[in-house]
Amino acid sequence: MRVLIVAPHMDDEVLGVGGSIIRHVKEGDEVQVCFVAHRIYNHAFDQERNARERRCAATAQKVLGYGRTTFLDLADERLDRCIQEMVVPLERLQQEFEPECVYLPHRGDNNQDHRAVFQAAQVVFRPAATPSLQRLLCYEVPSSTEQTPPASESAFLPNYWVDISRQLEGKVQALGCYETEIRSFPHPRSAQGVRVLAQFRGMAAGFLAAEAFLLMRYRVQ
Repeated sequence: MRVLIVAPHMDDEVLGVGGSIIRHVKEGDEVQVCFVAHRIYNHAFDQERNARERRCAATAQKVLGYGRTTFLDLADERLDRCIQEMVVPLERLQQEFEPECVYLPHRGDNNQDHRAVFQAAQVVFRPAATPSLQRLLCYEVPSSTEQTPPASESAFLPNYWVDISRQLEGKVQALGCYETEIRSFPHPRSAQGVRVLAQFRGMAAGFLAAEAFLLMRYRVQ
């Protein structure tokens, strides 16, 4: 299976899909991660710090084991200005890779970049344009998804769980590669926070640890 993870920022792939990526790789799937935005700090772009973040992403890639990354290098914190800037390169990637399974950020996330990526992806991965696509899922990002205001249209309501009991420590190790992004507990973007969320999601499905997703489309051919 060809699997594509669309990540607004470097580290979202680990936080949202890290355990599932490891599972996909071990099952022989071809996995690719697309990073949409570069990183800014204190609302300003710093080339050296962004390059450091790329090195962190490369190290995490080795831990997760997937094969290819694509960097769109669009403006962090400004993806919602023009959806077309994302649609065009994502369409090109979709046509080249023809993914059968796609993971997206959740539409209700508290981060405007995450919401914008979801909007662009809905255009790119619409059924009429993606005959190869079988599964479309939304993932949660700790420190973003659960921080959204308590409104029904923003709620993350998972209906698809993946057992990552054997992959959880690999996910935690991959998160540790992002030296500038990891925090101390009780922050959700901490090693212990990731373990706690995985255990919480696992309880809903009878697993020791799980990643939860919102399954938006499932086509049986």
